[in-house]
Amino acid sequence: MPIRWRLTLFNALAIGVILLVLGFGLYVLVRDTLLSNTENTVRQAAVSVAETIRSGGTLEESNRERLTLEGVFVVVRDGQGRVVGETLRVGVQGGAQDGVWRRAARSGNPASGTANLSNQAPDYVYAVPVRLKGSGALRIVEAGKPYQGAQETLEDFSAVLAAGIGAAFLLSIAGAYILARAALKPVDRVVVAAREMGEGDLAKRLPVANPKDEIGRLTTTINALLARLEAAFARREEALARQRRFAADASHELRTPLTSISGYARMLDEWALKDPETAREAVRAIREESGRMRSLVESLLALTRGDEGAPLNLGRHDLASIASEAADAARASAQGKVEVEFRPPQGPVEANCDRELILQAASILLDNAVKYTPKGGRISVEVGCLGGSPFLSVTDTGIGIPEDELPMIFERFHRVDPSRGAGGAGLGLSIARQIAETHGGTIEVESRVGEGSTFTLLLPKNLPSGGGTRADLL
Repeated sequence: MPIRWRLTLFNALAIGVILLVLGFGLYVLVRDTLLSNTENTVRQAAVSVAETIRSGGTLEESNRERLTLEGVFVVVRDGQGRVVGETLRVGVQGGAQDGVWRRAARSGNPASGTANLSNQAPDYVYAVPVRLKGSGALRIVEAGKPYQGAQETLEDFSAVLAAGIGAAFLLSIAGAYILARAALKPVDRVVVAAREMGEGDLAKRLPVANPKDEIGRLTTTINALLARLEAAFARREEALARQRRFAADASHELRTPLTSISGYARMLDEWALKDPETAREAVRAIREESGRMRSLVESLLALTRGDEGAPLNLGRHDLASIASEAADAARASAQGKVEVEFRPPQGPVEANCDRELILQAASILLDNAVKYTPKGGRISVEVGCLGGSPFLSVTDTGIGIPEDELPMIFERFHRVDPSRGAGGAGLGLSIARQIAETHGGTIEVESRVGEGSTFTLLLPKNLPSGGGTRADLL
């Protein structure tokens, strides 16, 4: 059953029960009021006539008229139940068999009850015993009135009340349905909008009629979920595109050394073994290409381990010692082509880090500086603290990087201009940035074409010591 019909049924039943309870209570109240009015009228008439009889008087004409208008009849009896004296009879029948006067006569106190004295019986009767002044004779004054008038009024009221309750119940059903339909109308719009959304079409949003009600808050939450899904799908598509580009670039980079190795191996197999000089040249080329391919594969493995969140061997290490070791290795690799200078800090600069990874990042930055610094240039390595965060910077006097290329130099397989230097696979800076991000840090770069570049590795202030992964740090 649809929600709107369930709401309608629930509201209709609730209102119906309330109407029945109120109707029953109103019926009981009106009935008690009508019967009480009849009984009070009879009591007042009986007491009034009894006082008149006790004092030796008679029913005055005014009292007769008033009692007649009120529909009250009066019967005066002696101690034996015989009708005596002045009597106001309004269709009274029978008499002695009435038991109300007997109770009043025996007890000497007023008595009341129901009797069949009039032709509109049942009647409410109130009997008052009276001793006549002077003689002391017992008289019983009975006043009565039929219940018929009250019952007729009550029947008319019951019919009107039942009709009113029925009409109110039908109106409540209609009102509950209209209210439920109006309340759930935004849901219909949401359903229509959701059905119009195609696969992958997450840019659309569901309509929000009233953001402050329950349905509005639900729709707003769904829209926020759609926004997160859209961002997640966009990131996934971007990741897939990077993976495809990465696979294509890796295949391209691996194809070149493999082609060279395959060519030299075929040459050796076919004829070069007969020429020792040519054979040595081929073997040398195969070794160089194998080394190049090995370096590329190791770089790819390093990036893959970083992407998968490989565990870190964290500890507190002296950053100056790491920088000095990397500078010594770069100086030996440069073979006097450029000057590599390490500027030791005034005091120890400690950082919580994976020493081998930070040494690898520093070596990558120095290797790049050596490659792109002309002969006779200078490279300086410096460590220190910036705002409490330890840093390692490499500054060179090399060829520099164009400003429009700076945002892309950390992309995998990106090379600013392969013809300007020794070249490579274009993975070094990507690995260095990944190492920095794995530690929760960054790499910043400043460069001017023809003047040189400065790469700064910034580490966080309070990196926790002990084992961890990239996912734990980010």
